[in-house]
Amino acid sequence: MAKQPPKATALKLLAEDSEDLEVLAAALQDAVLKIGDITWEAQTRRLTLALNRYRWGAPEPERVRAAVQVGSVLGVQARRLRRNAREAVVELLTLTFEPGEAPGGRLVFRFAGDADLAVEVECLDLVLADLSDPWPAKSEPRHGD
Repeated sequence: MAKQPPKATALKLLAEDSEDLEVLAAALQDAVLKIGDITWEAQTRRLTLALNRYRWGAPEPERVRAAVQVGSVLGVQARRLRRNAREAVVELLTLTFEPGEAPGGRLVFRFAGDADLAVEVECLDLVLADLSDPWPAKSEPRHGD
């Protein structure tokens, strides 16, 4: 009987401080998503992004469906992301935190094409979870120097 390759371990991360956020941001680098996969729920103060995460470090280029959810959200502002372009695909470059009145501040999701999503939060409260098995990616993301 042929040996099956080991099944990929689903990633689940929680970020409650800046060190945690660095790890979570690294896992999200080069994720792609449709603008329509960004959901802001003002009543529950929750922002969710469903995305296709690139699995850095995998033996072959691959992606996995994942979601990142931000809690304790006070407000959301988009720049160069048109809500009515729901099928438009954007690439997430990085995620940063700009401290404000402790423990709150501003999370900034930075996308290719000089677009960003700024999220005012009471505190850092993020969860990232893989939702599917990985599949082969067409290519590895490339970054200009």
